[in-house]
Amino acid sequence: MTAEHDPQGLLARMTLAEKIGQLNLLAAGEGLTTGAQTSTPLARRLDAGEVGAIFGTKSRASARALQERAIAGSRLGIPLFFAEDVIHGHRTIFPLNIAQACSWDMELIRACAAFSAEEAASEGLHQVYAPMIDISRDPRWGRVAESPGEDPHLASCIAEAMTRGLQENAGGRVSACLKHFVAYGATQSGRDYDNATMAWEDLLDIYLPPFVAGIEAGAEAVMASFNAVNKMPMHAHEPLIEGWLRGTAGFGGLVVSDYTGVRELTAHGIGTPDMVVARALHAGIDMDMVGEDYLRHLPRLAEDGLDAPQIGLHMPAETVRALIDRACLRVLEFKARQGLFAEPYRGMDPLAPSPDRQAGRALARKAAAGSCVLLKNNHLLPLKPGQKVALIGPLASDRANMLGTWSVSGDARDVTSLEEALRTQNWAALTTAVGANLVREPWLVDRLNVHGVTVEPDPRDEAEMIREAKEIAAAADVVILAIGEAKEHAGESSSMLAPELPAPQRRLVAELAAGCTPVVAVVFAGRPLALGQVPQQVDALLYAWHGGIAGPEGVADILTGAADPTGRLAVTLPMHPGETPLSYATEPTGRPFPGRFQKFLTGWLDLEDAAVPAAYPFGFGLTYGHVEYSEVMADVPGGGAAGMAEVSVDITNTSDRAVTETVQMYISDPEARITRPSRLLKDFRRVPVAPGETRRVTFEVTAEMLSYHVAPSLAEAQKVWDPGRILVHVGPDSRDTRSAEITWGA
Repeated sequence: MTAEHDPQGLLARMTLAEKIGQLNLLAAGEGLTTGAQTSTPLARRLDAGEVGAIFGTKSRASARALQERAIAGSRLGIPLFFAEDVIHGHRTIFPLNIAQACSWDMELIRACAAFSAEEAASEGLHQVYAPMIDISRDPRWGRVAESPGEDPHLASCIAEAMTRGLQENAGGRVSACLKHFVAYGATQSGRDYDNATMAWEDLLDIYLPPFVAGIEAGAEAVMASFNAVNKMPMHAHEPLIEGWLRGTAGFGGLVVSDYTGVRELTAHGIGTPDMVVARALHAGIDMDMVGEDYLRHLPRLAEDGLDAPQIGLHMPAETVRALIDRACLRVLEFKARQGLFAEPYRGMDPLAPSPDRQAGRALARKAAAGSCVLLKNNHLLPLKPGQKVALIGPLASDRANMLGTWSVSGDARDVTSLEEALRTQNWAALTTAVGANLVREPWLVDRLNVHGVTVEPDPRDEAEMIREAKEIAAAADVVILAIGEAKEHAGESSSMLAPELPAPQRRLVAELAAGCTPVVAVVFAGRPLALGQVPQQVDALLYAWHGGIAGPEGVADILTGAADPTGRLAVTLPMHPGETPLSYATEPTGRPFPGRFQKFLTGWLDLEDAAVPAAYPFGFGLTYGHVEYSEVMADVPGGGAAGMAEVSVDITNTSDRAVTETVQMYISDPEARITRPSRLLKDFRRVPVAPGETRRVTFEVTAEMLSYHVAPSLAEAQKVWDPGRILVHVGPDSRDTRSAEITWGA
């Protein structure tokens, strides 16, 4: 970068209009128009130097044409940066984020992010709106599909792995944009875009840690969320953006709005259009995505200022101009860090080679297998060659839904269906039947098709479809049931009142399970579905999620034993859809549920097995082997004065098959200053164990692991820890653990 393009020097030479133009982030849309939000041609904006960045370009040629026009239209030759939603892959679509989270494999997650970055960078992209690190504990919320799950520690590990993969990839670097800041996944009743009201302690200890991890890993951008937090919409939340994010967490990068997020502050009820623009800029929103409200209102605000006593806001013109300078400088610094002043056309050469798609597909297949969670196996899996297989279900031959939600640059033609993947195996026979519709209700079919999904219900009567399925099942040695939900059942604006398998599919499972042929159920989904009686009805159960372009191939690898199941749940699977929201990290009450009905019941009166709070707990997952755990051994040198303790457990593979065991450590603080979760994940290890082998796994327990926030308000938040009795739990999941008590610093 030359002195001519030094951000500070460049800012000093810019006019007010040029500065405001840099804060405008538009969508590429069709050709050179901004799309549905405005009829103003994008070309005119570019020619006037009124655009700082664009998202949604689909080719090198289109990106280069836009960049050339922007530089020509800028008096100072300031380039654009280009962005895109690369949530779980660019052209090569990897498993959904929630699926990858279930791998608990940070190197695998990092590798998927790195390949995504390489593909994105090769098409002229500089920023990707990922990782999405919203903690989600409510399966009704559709965007759990994009999330890292329910636990702040696991989510923080994923935030670090994805950020490093995106930004440190030598083959093609892009800038990570952490989203959505913050508590977007804490929505009320699972309704998308809804607000979150919570204790400041919960915000600081549950929802903010993944952002800390992403920032420490070097993330260069953050996107604000649509929701309000404790009555203040995030696009105007100065205490959290300029206060916590930039102050406490030390973030020095770019903050962008979500799609029309600034404009939507008016609907939140906190001011007129010019008022909310002033509030967003003051809060620290550097770029306005799509709405063009900064472009529309900032020139007048910079001239006249704003006096709005009805909302207690007084902002002199000089303050507005200073805030415009602050935001513009951050945009220019971002572009300088990307090297765009020196290489504005990076990744836009039409003759440059593309990344190795075959290598990407192999990685996607590995990720798909690693993301599958084996929930039940009655000695049925892996399947044996030479069997007669009946492949039944609405997703048996499906391609489009395998990609999952938010696969904006993916192509369903790249998907190998489960039927195609299984036909390459050595079976005596493979027959197929639909058995049930993925979606039956006409109104829901129409709604999903509006979202861009082609859902074509089988016109036959349900009884006829089930009869056909039972006939081929009776003639087979094993049934593989491919069931689940459409890809747009999950995702943005896809909240569900009852997140469970659709009723026709539940009836299909029950009918086939009543026969004599063993049944393997494979669930393809974008959220944790309540499975009801399905686990009891089938002989084996595999939760496969929406696995991307190679998802069905990864499933086939698991079913046939070509790959071993290693996945563990990153979310709790409820027994009943009414149990939501649900998390393993519940807080104790004054009347804990004893596992039986009594006068003061804290479970559910109308849930038959109320002693079991969830069908499958966080961290659960089976392998094809069997591992035994010893009792936990604890050592606290000097009574904890050294600031750490050690806990160990011996794990023994008692089977004849090698396994990878995910050993998890949880901590409880039974005598704290405030009510705390009954247990919290603090560390884990993925440990390969050979048949007959015993391995010792040792964890360090540190004072930082024991610390938590006490926060009467955000400004008064203090991080503390309590000396005294601590419980440490180690095991294969959050429910099945061995425990030890240690006394720390008392």
